[in-house]
Amino acid sequence: MLSYRHAFHAGNHADVLKHVVTMQLLRYLNQKDTPYMYIDTHSGAGVYTLDGGYAAKNAEFESGVAPLWSRKDLPPPLHEYIQLIKKMNPSGKLRYYPGSPYVADQTMREADRLRLFELHPADARILQDNFRKVEAHAAAQGERTTVRGKRVMIQKGDGFLGLKALLPPPSRRGLVLIDPPYEDKSDYRRVKDTLQDALVRFATGTYAVWYPVLHRMESRQLPDKLKRLQANGWLNVTLTISTPGPDGFGLHSSGMFVINPPFGLEAMLKDLMPFMVKTLGRDSGAGFTLETGATAVPYTGTRRV
Repeated sequence: MLSYRHAFHAGNHADVLKHVVTMQLLRYLNQKDTPYMYIDTHSGAGVYTLDGGYAAKNAEFESGVAPLWSRKDLPPPLHEYIQLIKKMNPSGKLRYYPGSPYVADQTMREADRLRLFELHPADARILQDNFRKVEAHAAAQGERTTVRGKRVMIQKGDGFLGLKALLPPPSRRGLVLIDPPYEDKSDYRRVKDTLQDALVRFATGTYAVWYPVLHRMESRQLPDKLKRLQANGWLNVTLTISTPGPDGFGLHSSGMFVINPPFGLEAMLKDLMPFMVKTLGRDSGAGFTLETGATAVPYTGTRRV
């Protein structure tokens, strides 16, 4: 459904979880010299303004990035995440928030490749414009530019379908982020079907799926369906900031499901998630879950049999 606009939710607790985990996955991939590809199936606009427009209406960032902004005791993964955001807010005031494409662009290396899909026509256009601005700013500062068309390719279209043509990437190394709006319940089925096909094409890739934790049956069933996919291993982490209301409305909890997680991710999250709950939690219902299946192996670019 094209009515969804991520700008309403930019910087909320779900974004914090999604972007911190995504940054760590990219950092693991950066440890090897061989270039890799990052594919974002639902990219959004790339950058969001928090003090005006859609984001200011609900101010969901007040339950996410805002409580972390001025803290001096952040664990390393959160510190790294906040430093990336502060770089795009040189005035020191929290005005702009990065979407997943910007987080990836700033974390990846020059030789790595970004392939970004966005179906919403307005957001696809804004995404293009935002990357042009980022490139122009970098050039003015004498920094690395994104080299759109080679390093970064942006396509207006269905990321579920576009993913097929990109797998496997030439270097056989890559991260795929899948985070549809889930307004249409068919998105849950498409996530599972897309991953099932992707693992046939690129069995050793790392896949990260963001999903809302809702009363909706499809939401509750999705993690269990993903656990049954054929992969080296999986990791599932959820963050809940408050007790859901009796009407079931509102996003109080979300998760990141990682297929073929790199070695060390589980240990990092075990240390990080209690801090996240303490800092972002709003009542006694706040908490987290962390579970893994099979064996999470060191990422080497080849599959262990």
